[in-house]
Amino acid sequence: MRYELVLFDNDGVLVDSEPISNRLLAGYLTELGHPTSYEDSLRDYMGAALHRVHDLVRERTGRRLPEDFDDVFHRRVFAAFARELEPVPGVDDVLEKLAADQMPYCVASSGSHQRIRVGHARTGLDRWFDDGRIFSSEDVGRGKPAPDLFLHAARRMGVPPERCVVVEDSPLGVQAAVAAGMDVYGFTAMTPPARLAGATGLFADMAELPGLLA
Repeated sequence: MRYELVLFDNDGVLVDSEPISNRLLAGYLTELGHPTSYEDSLRDYMGAALHRVHDLVRERTGRRLPEDFDDVFHRRVFAAFARELEPVPGVDDVLEKLAADQMPYCVASSGSHQRIRVGHARTGLDRWFDDGRIFSSEDVGRGKPAPDLFLHAARRMGVPPERCVVVEDSPLGVQAAVAAGMDVYGFTAMTPPARLAGATGLFADMAELPGLLA
């Protein structure tokens, strides 16, 4: 393979969580007096850490979200995950091939460590990701679109950025990968290709990914 490390985003790439979490985020913000549609949530917050929600709401309205916003939102998300969450179709096959080829991989997600682990346990992906392969925006000062998370993950995995490739489905994630000096393949199952401009390449089905990485 051309690369020495594959860095996966989590939400929307490994676990099919974006429809669930953005539906709940839009509903909760609307409930708090910040009218937000599902489409608004996808546009503004997909791929971002929760601090972006706080920052944008304060910037736009001058009001702060409640102190318990993150806790309440996570409770709602985790309850929905327990009922609904599934792995992204085909991603098990991709991970199985990487493992068989002894190709190093990890997850680098804007989500919290708890969110990553809850999602992986629900979907069975935890068998592919031990603690040494899990990196969260909680580990760095700035989340995506800053490159910090991807650079941190690569450093911990012992691979220089130019030998890494990122798999992302959000514009913020693509921007972060480019800023980190890494190739990035944009997954377009939920994201219009035009919003992933700057990606090294695009794909719409996980079955296509191994061929892109070869």
